[in-house]
Amino acid sequence: MKKIISLLLAALLCMGALTACESAKAPKADDGRIKIVTTIFPEYDWVMNVLGDKKADADVTILLDNGVDLHNYQPTVEDIVKISEADLFIYVGGESDEWVEDVLKGSVNDKMIVINLMDVLGDAAKEEEVIEGMECEEEEEEGEEGEEIEYDEHVWLSLKNASLFVNEIEIALETIDEANATAYRANASEYIEKINNLDADYEKAVSEAETKMLLFGDRFPFRYMVDDYNLSYYAAFVGCSTETEASFKTVTFLAEKMDENSLKAVMTIEGNDHKIAETIIQNTESKDQKVLTLNSMQSVTAGDIKEGATYLSIMEKNLEVLKEALQ
Repeated sequence: MKKIISLLLAALLCMGALTACESAKAPKADDGRIKIVTTIFPEYDWVMNVLGDKKADADVTILLDNGVDLHNYQPTVEDIVKISEADLFIYVGGESDEWVEDVLKGSVNDKMIVINLMDVLGDAAKEEEVIEGMECEEEEEEGEEGEEIEYDEHVWLSLKNASLFVNEIEIALETIDEANATAYRANASEYIEKINNLDADYEKAVSEAETKMLLFGDRFPFRYMVDDYNLSYYAAFVGCSTETEASFKTVTFLAEKMDENSLKAVMTIEGNDHKIAETIIQNTESKDQKVLTLNSMQSVTAGDIKEGATYLSIMEKNLEVLKEALQ
């Protein structure tokens, strides 16, 4: 990936050299709007809420708006140009974002503010966890020296984290656009209150639930969420896994856990393939459990946003699913 990014940056430099004289004669007009680039949907939606009625004063881009999730994303030349010219760039900062470092070196805006969500969390960032019953990842490529700690990237699925991130975004916007600082502070305060209220609803739902366990017949990107509410879990794969097939051993283990704990649902994340979850159910004693889906917001599209999808609306729907799963 780093080699690809380096080649793209080299191509951009060549393009810049070829057009330098023309640009000097006819400079590109700047409409004066704040340029903000976000990588994923939650970041984009947080920004839009802090901007409030100042949205027209900003040019906000979301890079992953076509259904490709963070783990499979590769920036285009156009994406790199947008980032290099941004006043504010927000990204997750996990292993999937290793390409960012090279892109930032080519930035043309020396006043750019960069928000790395993992850095905002600091010591609160969680290591990727492999628990009993999970499929093991394929062995690392030969020749790699040692094992680096891998952190769980799905930081946006914690409402508690979201409050921290929104506050960080507000501070950045206030720095970039001091004239509208009061509006940004008010918008952020109102939005954080909504996030905190929904967080309280989650707390209440879990406290009243009959069971405190979830079982995923899928990848598991909800580590931050379950830790927030002291829920236990089992899953077929870690959150960043590329595996699509579960072994018979994994399926039977998860089916046995469903029976042992009288669980009424197998959880999945968004997507059409729930084959593993259905196979787990077929290996339980009752074979009558439900398949329920929690939205991890890893494949939100521009179309979804146009139709009204928001971070809070998705988390509200997830709460209803969670209530049903914990009955």
